[in-house]
Amino acid sequence: MDQTKALHIHSKRKPKAFLKGRQTEPKALEEIKTLFSGTLVRDHLIEYLHKIQDTYGGLSASHLKALADVMKIPQIEVYEVASFYAHFDIVKEKESYPAPITVRVCNSVTCTMKGAEELYKTLKAQTNPQEVRILHAPCIGRCAHAPALHAGKHSVDHATVDTTIKAIEAKKQNPDIPDYKTYSAYQNEGGYAQLKALKTGQLNFETIVETLSAAGLQGLGGAGFPAGKKWQFVKGYDAPRLMTVNGDEGEPGTFKDRHCLETNPHQFLEGALIAAHAVETERLYIYMRDEYPSCLEILRREIDVLETEKLIEPGFIELRRGAGAYICGEESAMIESIEGK
Repeated sequence: MDQTKALHIHSKRKPKAFLKGRQTEPKALEEIKTLFSGTLVRDHLIEYLHKIQDTYGGLSASHLKALADVMKIPQIEVYEVASFYAHFDIVKEKESYPAPITVRVCNSVTCTMKGAEELYKTLKAQTNPQEVRILHAPCIGRCAHAPALHAGKHSVDHATVDTTIKAIEAKKQNPDIPDYKTYSAYQNEGGYAQLKALKTGQLNFETIVETLSAAGLQGLGGAGFPAGKKWQFVKGYDAPRLMTVNGDEGEPGTFKDRHCLETNPHQFLEGALIAAHAVETERLYIYMRDEYPSCLEILRREIDVLETEKLIEPGFIELRRGAGAYICGEESAMIESIEGK
């Protein structure tokens, strides 16, 4: 066959009637567009996945494809993020969604010593898997109340089979918010005075660094680097500057951050805002682990209060919710996760 005839035959071939790869289902696309309004941004991908799972109980393949289309990014990019984090449940074609209630039994050191494994096995034997899903979970930061578990977002401390079954039957799945020091109570005790002094020029950056250095305040992430020196380095970088706070407290036996946030959240928030203002950052990101649902809810409420009281501009603090990944306690991994990776 000569080249001319071959080209002629090729030109008569019918085009394919479909594109390669998964096609977007109209129903799923409409549901995603209803769930999210406005332009979706790449670094909020994990937040979007949380919203879909919170709404539908899982992440269906059709929803993942629709989200990728709306965000105008490859589907594999959405899938690889969703499949990396332990708290996301991908539901493939012909698979069923997870049971409506998920119980995560902590199997870290303290809880295991207090009988968590026997509790896990007994709950598996005494519950209907169609109604309740029983899973192991790494440290949930409730070591002082071992054995501990989460039924949905509800914490069951000193858990037994009976107290867990009662929580399941009562459908207690929302976080219990402990009594904590509110904005008004904190302000009445002199709270935010230091932040206001910094904003008005009564307190300058040099004095802050001297105070931090004299106090011997160090980072506790491993190296013990002096905080005052670190703030000096950051202030010296060219703008724009961004600040992150790592709340992915996943080390077994460690729950100091949760205790502080559940008792006196504004002490933490004022400290974070002093740091952000001192080094002149444009935005402050707080990354909080998904295993701390009460802390997440408290921070949402109190950040709204700070905006209402005009201590911060709307959107200055962005609260980001982790999704179950121990590695995100490490600085560079946390930043990747904040960027939706």
